[in-house]
Amino acid sequence: MNTFNQHLDQEYRAHELHELLGMPTDEASVNATRSRLGRLTRQGFLTQPGRGRYQKRT
Repeated sequence: MNTFNQHLDQEYRAHELHELLGMPTDEASVNATRSRLGRLTRQGFLTQPGRGRYQKRT
């Protein structure tokens, strides 16, 4: 969430977040992040402006 808070207008894909944060980019790790991003979207913290893209709700 810190990355989203620092860049409010930026859209991110799960794989891009992993690269930006220096996290492992193996498929299992990225899928876990996709799941978490989906949960944050359903809870109203993020929006999904396009398929696979996530952005901070403003």
